[in-house]
Amino acid sequence: MNNKDEPPSTNWWTALVGRFRRVVGGSPRSQEDLLETISSARAAGLLDRETQDTIQRVLQVAELRVRDIMIPRSKMVVVDRSDPPERFLPVLIESAHSRFPVIDGERDKIIGILLAKDVLRYFEDSGSRAFNMRDMLRPAVFIPESKRLNVLLNEFRASRNHMAVVVDEYAGVAGLVTIEDVLEQIVGDIEDEHDIDEEADMILQREENEYVVKALLPLEDFNEYFHTDYDDDEVDTVGGLLIQHLGHVAKRGEKVRIDQFNIEVLHSDSRRVYLLKVVVDPDHVSLPDGSNGA
Repeated sequence: MNNKDEPPSTNWWTALVGRFRRVVGGSPRSQEDLLETISSARAAGLLDRETQDTIQRVLQVAELRVRDIMIPRSKMVVVDRSDPPERFLPVLIESAHSRFPVIDGERDKIIGILLAKDVLRYFEDSGSRAFNMRDMLRPAVFIPESKRLNVLLNEFRASRNHMAVVVDEYAGVAGLVTIEDVLEQIVGDIEDEHDIDEEADMILQREENEYVVKALLPLEDFNEYFHTDYDDDEVDTVGGLLIQHLGHVAKRGEKVRIDQFNIEVLHSDSRRVYLLKVVVDPDHVSLPDGSNGA
């Protein structure tokens, strides 16, 4: 029976450590030993795969620094302090973010953080009062790009901040990082209503010549569907083809024409492209139903 004076969490941990020791024959003495212990515990049925992966990611977080996961400066969605609402509101809506660094003319001069909810509250309550960006700003938090992620996570929790501006050794802005970026290193990708359903169809036809295509669609399947012959020796997916053509990770809203395809990026982040809109020129390609659009 459990000792009622001991917290249940202590009982659980003691039991788990005891079973670990019985499985592996001792306590781990290094991180490598601990990883082997975790693998042994999984093999013995003490942990499921998801728990094993989470524990391993927790250990890895202590080795990562902000520079390893930050959104680079060039990919930051920012608002200029001099922009009137009619100019920056489309940026807020299009990006679907909740927090935006506010700059004073250039990206190295970040003067605060604008929260989308504060903007919504202003337009709800302002009446005839003129918009003043200074009144809306929250303080910006600046951190070095060398900061370890486990330290940053503790600081986020203590300060209740959700975003920090990353600076390099010369005090220039290198990028930004959010609490979601850190948590995703532990629990994996955090999906929201803007993320893509992995089980949904890879190609969805919207109109006669318009399709929504997942960037992870294998290039071989794209060729088969659209009767094309793109070489899949160097890239495996449609997203890879797009990046190869552009030379960089495309951002949301970016448009490009590749042969007979007009492609627009519907969803992406600083590391990946997720969803594309593909409009086919019917005069230059056979459509999936076998017609040529004529």
